[in-house]
Amino acid sequence: MKKLVLASALSSAALALASCSFAQSGETPPLVVTPGEPVELEESSPFAAEAHGNFAEPWAVKVHPETGTVFITEKAGTMKFYEPESGRLGTVTGLPEVAYEGQGGLGDLAFAPDFAESGMIYLSWAQSDGGNGTFATIGRGTLVCEVADECRIDNLQEIWHQSMAGGRRGHYSHRIVFSPDGAYMFVSSGDRQEQDPAQDLSNNLGAVVRLNLDGTPAAGNPFVDQGSPTDQIWSYGQRNLLGLAMREDGELWELEHGPAGGDELNFVVAGANYGWPTRSNGDNYNGVDIPDHTEDDGFTKPAIHWTPVIGPGGMDFYTGDMFADWEGQLLVAALTTRSIVHLSTDSANNSAEELGRYTFPTRLRDIEIASDGAIWVIEDGEDGRLLRLTPKG
Repeated sequence: MKKLVLASALSSAALALASCSFAQSGETPPLVVTPGEPVELEESSPFAAEAHGNFAEPWAVKVHPETGTVFITEKAGTMKFYEPESGRLGTVTGLPEVAYEGQGGLGDLAFAPDFAESGMIYLSWAQSDGGNGTFATIGRGTLVCEVADECRIDNLQEIWHQSMAGGRRGHYSHRIVFSPDGAYMFVSSGDRQEQDPAQDLSNNLGAVVRLNLDGTPAAGNPFVDQGSPTDQIWSYGQRNLLGLAMREDGELWELEHGPAGGDELNFVVAGANYGWPTRSNGDNYNGVDIPDHTEDDGFTKPAIHWTPVIGPGGMDFYTGDMFADWEGQLLVAALTTRSIVHLSTDSANNSAEELGRYTFPTRLRDIEIASDGAIWVIEDGEDGRLLRLTPKG
């Protein structure tokens, strides 16, 4: 049962919101951001942009499904939330100890499909194995918000981790999405910069895994008869999957960094092998060639690939009325090109088309569509801003 405390300073509309509304603590007043600072974009941009606070190395942004409060993970192992209506900022406690080094740290967050009843929140992070290795981990706990400027996660429990601990500090991937029916959790598991494990089904690296909500392998997975951890794998032959998104119709898409060139978007199909590191439309960073995909190479091809790269971060399918013509289309937060990349997708033909590229002042790490159709993006870096995007004019 979730704990509910109503916010005394909020409007009557906000008072009607369920769980995780925020009450004044009666002690130190909560930090308030002056919301709506305009952000200058290119004249051709379709967006009006407002800044709503700064965050330290933000990695993921998610909107609370009931209150519209925006939650942001910070890579060093902290989490904040921002309440748009009041401008209040707060912190989240009860987080795990993370391996904060290289690309490692606190990663994704996701609200459980049954959050209205369970109050459950899922997190991903890089974790030490107690020695020189690290691995991506998924945990879940109950989100409790009882005061204006603080929430906590109770009873955080680890439920899944990568089967191999790597010595390198990159390519964790660890994005989390749920199936539309709320029955399954999909997690992107990067190749940890080791390459070869992505073609080895005896581990769960370089793959998308499909799990029950408690982290156990889901029935019906394509390699379920081969034992653990192979029974977790949904697709494989993948590199560093920093975008993972589910359409409302159940289509699953993933977006991954190529090496030197060859960033790619893939329609995720059960049992499919996407070829990494045997095939790639990029080359190794040391200049050594990797054969490009060919029609007869036996691997599933990207729906679209980019050279020069876009440097993908998170992505989300658009739903809402503010940009009604974009319904069901894909928006990507891009690091290298400092842009939102706008795409249409066609699963029947395993293809995608870039419809637009909208430039921003700095690198973009993640993107989330709010229930009102507004778009939240978080900038990358030590002082990344949270931006709310609405139609220009």
